[in-house]
Formats: sequence, C-alpha cells, structure tokens
Amino acid sequence: MAEQHKKNEKNFLVQGSILAIAGVITKIIGVIYRVPLMNIVGDEGMGYYSVAFSIYTVALMLTSYSLPLAVSKLVSARVAVGEYKNAYKVFKGAMTFALVAGGLVSVLIFIGADFIASNIMHLNLSAYALRVLAPCILVVALLGVIRGFFQGNGSMVPTAISQVVEQIVNAVASIVGAYFLLQAGKEMAKAHGDNSYGPALAAAGGTVGTIAGAFSALLFVAFIFLAYKKVFRRKMRRDRSRHKESYKRIYKVLFATIAPVILSATVYNISDFVDSAMFNSIMAAQGYKETEYASLLGMFQGQYSTLINVPLSIASALAASLVPSLVATVQTGNRKQIHNKITTVGRFNMLIAIPCAVGFLVLAKPILDLLFFTQDNSIAALMLQMGSLSVVFFCLSTVTNSVLQGLDDMITPVKNAAISLVIHVISLFLMLVVFKWNIYAVVLSKIVFSGVICILNAHALRERIGYVQEKKKTFVIPTIASAIMGVIAVVIHLIFELFAGPYIATVVAILAAILSYAVLIVLLGGITEEELLDMPKGATFVSLCRKLHLIKGEYR
Repeated sequence: MAEQHKKNEKNFLVQGSILAIAGVITKIIGVIYRVPLMNIVGDEGMGYYSVAFSIYTVALMLTSYSLPLAVSKLVSARVAVGEYKNAYKVFKGAMTFALVAGGLVSVLIFIGADFIASNIMHLNLSAYALRVLAPCILVVALLGVIRGFFQGNGSMVPTAISQVVEQIVNAVASIVGAYFLLQAGKEMAKAHGDNSYGPALAAAGGTVGTIAGAFSALLFVAFIFLAYKKVFRRKMRRDRSRHKESYKRIYKVLFATIAPVILSATVYNISDFVDSAMFNSIMAAQGYKETEYASLLGMFQGQYSTLINVPLSIASALAASLVPSLVATVQTGNRKQIHNKITTVGRFNMLIAIPCAVGFLVLAKPILDLLFFTQDNSIAALMLQMGSLSVVFFCLSTVTNSVLQGLDDMITPVKNAAISLVIHVISLFLMLVVFKWNIYAVVLSKIVFSGVICILNAHALRERIGYVQEKKKTFVIPTIASAIMGVIAVVIHLIFELFAGPYIATVVAILAAILSYAVLIVLLGGITEEELLDMPKGATFVSLCRKLHLIKGEYR
C-alpha cells in the first residue's frame, strides 16, 4: 500500500512537471513572438489587442475555462472507482454543453462587437480584433473538454503537447496576420483620415493566431482521442459497476460542477476586464486622448503581463495536475495524504514564484530591454518592479483555488474571489481618481486582489480540513535563497555591462541567477534528495548534486 501511494505521488509530480514544462515552453514562445508582434502593432495596437482579449477572456470564463477542470474532476472521480461508462457519459455531456454554450456566446460576441467596443470599453476600433476572436470561443470550449477528459484519466501529455502546438501556430499566424492587416489598415487610414486604423487592424491580425493555434490544438487532441478511444472502449467493456448514471443525472452533476467553477473563474479572472473598462473610462474622463490610454494599456498587456504570466503558467499547470490526484485521495478519506499533496504543490510553486518575483524586481529594465529592444521600456520596467510581489500571490491563490475545488468546495472560492474583487475595484478607483496613479494603479490593485484571495483561501483551508501551509521550506528558505540570488544577479550585471554591453550582461546575469538559486536552495535544505528523486530525471539531479557536494551521505 505504501509502495502504491509513493508511486501515485511520483506520478502526480511527474504529470504536474510535464504540464509545467509545457507551460514554460509556451510562455517562452509567447515572449519571443510578442517582440516582433509589438514591433508591428505598436503600443496603441497592443491597447486594442488587450481590450479585445479582456472581453474574450470573460467569454471563455462563461463557456470554456471551467470545462477542463470540471471534466477532469468528474472523470477522475469515476475512473478511480472503475466506472468507465459513466466517465464517458460525462465526456459526451460536456461536449454537448461546449457546442451549445460556446456556439451561442461566439455568435453574440461577433454580432455585438461594435456595441461592446464603443459603449463598454470606450475603444471603438478594438471591435475588429474582437470580431476575429469570437469564433475561437467555440473552438476553445471543445478543446477544453477533450483536455479535461485526458487529465481525468491521469495523463497530462496530450494537454501539454497540444499547448505547445497551439502556441507555435499562434506565434507564426499572429505575426503574419498582424503584418498583412497592418498594410490593409494603412490603406483604410488614408481613406478615413484616421491613423488609428493601422494599429487597430494590426491588432486584429495578431488575434488571427489565437484562433489558428486553438484550431490546430483541437485537431491534435481530437486525433489522439480517436486513437485512445479504442483503449477506453475496452475499459468500458470490462466495467462491471452496477451504478449506471442516466444522462439526466450526468447533466445535473455536470452543471452543478461547472456553474460554481464558472462563477469562481469569472470572478477570479474578470479583474482584467474590469481594469480595462475602469481605466479607459476614468482616463477618458480625466481628459486623456484615446491613443494615450490605449498605448499605456498596450504596455501593460504587451510587456508587463507577458513576463508576469510565465511563472503563473507553472502555477496553473501544477494546479491542473493536482485536482484529479486530490479527488482520488479525497475518496480514501486520508487527511494526511491530502495535506501532503497540498504542501507539495504549494512548496514547488513558491520555489519558482519567489525567485521569479525577485528577478523581476532587480532586473526588470534589463530583461525588458533585451526582449523589447525597439521600445522605451521605462514605464513597463517600473510596472514590473511594482507588480513583482503579485507573482507570489497569484501563484499561491491559483493553487489554493484548485485545492478547494478538488475538495468539492465549489462555493468558497467564488465567495473569496468576489470579496477580493470588490476590494480590488475600490482600491483601483481610489488609486486612479484620488491619487491619479495612472497605469500603476492597475498594477498595484492587482497585488491587493491576489493578496486578499490568498488570505481568504488560507483561512478557508484551515477551517475546512485543518490545513496550514508549512512556512520554513515553502517561504523562508526560498526567500533567503532568492535574496542572495538577486544580489549576485545585480553584481554580475554591473560587472559584465562594463565590458560586454547591456544585452550580454543581462543574459549572463540571468544564467548566474538560475545557477546560484539552484545551488542555494539545495544547500539551505529547501528541497530534499527524496523530492529531487520524485522529479523527472531526478536521479541525474541527485548525482550532479553529490558531485558538487551539495548533498551529503550515501546514495540510496
């Protein structure tokens, strides 16, 4: 039994690591393609792009975002007890929901694009990008169901590979689309006497990649599903369970699971939409031109958010891998195992989030100058430094949200996110209207939002299952190691900048930061030999650490 538990724990970490690695790869691709995309569309174009995406994100919350988690949760609960026929019914029910909800919202967004852009977001020309994104809502809904089915069966590989495929196609199609539609926009600008048509159509071209990437990923997972369907049918034939759920029961359970996740995800992620709408309205009321606040929003989305989202993708991946494993453990009723799983994910999250936050704090301008070398990155760099703390809070809140949902507590995350959103809106309003902090108000209010969610979720976990996150290895040691790493990175950058130039100095400083942090975290005991062995290629890491005398004692 102990061996089986250890095997399950190792598989859980491996699957989480696979998804996390895919997440990092996709974000790296995202950062790389954003450089030429930013150069093509410019700050104003990125403003239109970000506004369209904030609407698109809300639409995904209502139709698609909940599906991978909900399907994964319901399928894994049935697979864990051998109810393969019921698990397949969940899949078919979710596909029906995706077709209806995704199709309906896609049509509404496409038809109402002009009204939304003009009357809600106060950026009329963002309607072009929004209209291109509308069909993608249906595609992503179908994609989410298939990904959730595989995750519920304990495999993150189809999701991981499809994410990489999606991002590669997205990158190529976005750049090509932005370039060609920019030319068309310039012609429209001449005809209408408004230079904003160029950036607006370039932004629409950039969104072409989103739908092209999502459709490519859908084709990939659909092909894998058809191949796996034969295997799953054999499992269904061996299903001797007497518990046969009707489709009425399946739809009832599906909606009961999806609705709270939709509410939670919408409230949790709607802050981008609220931020854009409030920022544009207040900046317009304060006398700023549309092109000015569109440019500021473009910097926020194009430079700040692009980097912040890299560590957040790892948190999302680990959280996604946690839910099926946690659901299966909850079935056993073993509270110690539940606590261990939560602690493991929380710790690995902070091992990545804290050094990323410190890295953004000390190397914000050099990193942005290296990536976006044609832009003036002064404002974006200050945003990144001010918002670095939100990386830690958002990573932690993402995991705690998934933990509560995995424990079948679907209402608490909704309530906590709603409370946090109200506090966030109040703080954003005060920062914009009273203090007039401009785009920095958006950055600082996000720290408030994510910080409040962390506090409320931590309290909920303590009340529900008596769980309190371990402090020393989760927060203290990574913070100490990150602080030392930050000093090393700054010193290395200063030295190399003198004779090698700023770009080489930045690359060397980042590499030095990664190496020094890895050494420090092992030396200070932030990660143990057993934990290293549970990771992919763990034995290789342990062997290397022993050669460097970072781990003492006999190899086991």
